[in-house]
Amino acid sequence: MLRSREKIGEILVKEGIITEAQLEEAIKAQKENSAYSSLGETMISLGFIQEKDIAIALSKQLNVPFYSIENQLLKPKKDQGLEELISEDLARQLNVVPVEKEGMVLTVAFIDPTDIIAIDNLKKMTKCDIKPAVATKTDWTQAVDKLYRGDKDEFAEVLQEAHDAAEKIEMTEMSDESSEDIDKIMAQAGQAPVVKLVDIIIKQAVESKASDIHIEPFLKKTTLRYRIDGVLYEITPPSSQLLPAMVSRIKIMSKLDIAEKRLPQDGGFGVKLAGRQVDFRVSTVPTIHGEKIVIRILDKESVSLKLEDLGFEPDDIEWFRHAINSPYGLVFITGPTGSGKSTTLYGALNEIRSPKKNIMTSEDPVEFKLDGVNQVQVKPLIGLTFASALRAFMRQDPDIIMVGEVRDLETATICVRAALTGHLVLSTLHTNDAPTTITRLVNIGVEPFLVNSSLILIVAQRLLRRLCKDCKEEYALTEKLAGLLEVGTKVFKPKGCDKCRGTGFRGRTSIHEVMAINEEIRELIGQGATSAAIRDAGLRNGMRTLRLDGMVKVKKGVTSIEEVLSTTFGLETADS
Repeated sequence: MLRSREKIGEILVKEGIITEAQLEEAIKAQKENSAYSSLGETMISLGFIQEKDIAIALSKQLNVPFYSIENQLLKPKKDQGLEELISEDLARQLNVVPVEKEGMVLTVAFIDPTDIIAIDNLKKMTKCDIKPAVATKTDWTQAVDKLYRGDKDEFAEVLQEAHDAAEKIEMTEMSDESSEDIDKIMAQAGQAPVVKLVDIIIKQAVESKASDIHIEPFLKKTTLRYRIDGVLYEITPPSSQLLPAMVSRIKIMSKLDIAEKRLPQDGGFGVKLAGRQVDFRVSTVPTIHGEKIVIRILDKESVSLKLEDLGFEPDDIEWFRHAINSPYGLVFITGPTGSGKSTTLYGALNEIRSPKKNIMTSEDPVEFKLDGVNQVQVKPLIGLTFASALRAFMRQDPDIIMVGEVRDLETATICVRAALTGHLVLSTLHTNDAPTTITRLVNIGVEPFLVNSSLILIVAQRLLRRLCKDCKEEYALTEKLAGLLEVGTKVFKPKGCDKCRGTGFRGRTSIHEVMAINEEIRELIGQGATSAAIRDAGLRNGMRTLRLDGMVKVKKGVTSIEEVLSTTFGLETADS
């Protein structure tokens, strides 16, 4: 290996992955916190980079190739007897996986290719020259499992085992709340087939990059669905006979009351999968056929909090960065539920957090934990609302305040006053576009002169699916249609392949409508102008509507015309 003199941090800065300030912060955090074993782990924990970023930087530093499942290089060749050259126990012990043997040269993917002792031991044991490559721990885990355990469908095996055991499980109906019945329910929930089934459902959902798991009881069946890229897909369901025990198992994991079946409950739990922490938020609702459970997956590793990765166009990200780096003012992120508002807020906080700033948030719920940010989970049942948390924050000497959502006049008024008294306030509202945010604030009772004095930026957004890079197809539009849609004549459409589960889409991105509040808009707000008049002023000052921003993504081959049109349906008048 011809090792570069550049350090990992320097490579990451050079590649634009992190800033100099973030590198300095990470170095300081590593020195202060002995829990971090490396600078890379520190930067991952701080949310500055992802696992893949450090692996690619390491490959450049060491001048070795980067192997991943995505680039299709991490595909061990099974017909070469690799399992005999390096046993599974040794592969897991050394964190390596053999990939290919050419003559007397054995290509091996390492999590840590700087482990000279491991390379030397492998050379002696295999009697081959070792050609090292670098891989992430997540990809390494999948490659090892596939090489040594074959292509067996683990989910199908566990499901069959659970079905075989279902007839032997004496299911208990909760006719009362006696301790005997509760003990039986807990015993059923702890049986091996049920535990393994719940575990594999969760594991498969995370590996599929699902955002939610739906377990639903019906009259004669149970359904299991994963929401992937915003769309629900049915998965082979478990036996209905196992449902009560599965529900109880999930409730026990989430610290919920297993005896309470009449009322909705909310809870959560966390697990370690492939070496990383994944959090889950659980919601139960009683239906006429039993309890429906929805598990929200909060996988920080699968979500980039870098603003550059959130779909902002260059001019929009410049406006957004200028706003969130302002010393005071009010910034709103708007859109319906599931439009990525929270991720954008976390991205903003991730960029501006600093030891020199006191950042406080009130959230419902806290989805991602950020080091250096004081995060508060609101609990309305005990009186800890957004408004009461905000009032407490004002006595905590804050520089930046983030409010999960403005739901009422009291919360809106405190946000406005905080912005006017020298604080930067970030929050969300449920509005369709940027201009109607202003009329919504006025309609709930905030005086127009307070709105135009405090507001500095509004971002409306939606999520849409990305075309699969491996199978998207180019096709031609007529010049008339291309002109009407404001795109080029060469665009792309979905096709479908194994990597995207035949959908033609893989992953999601955002489209944005960024409206900076300038003097013209402030005057219109003070005059009580309509949202249409404010929209026209925004367009004159460089704002792009959601649909137009979507068409920019179409031009770049990121998504399809149909995806943009369906996502912005109902906004035709605004975008015409």
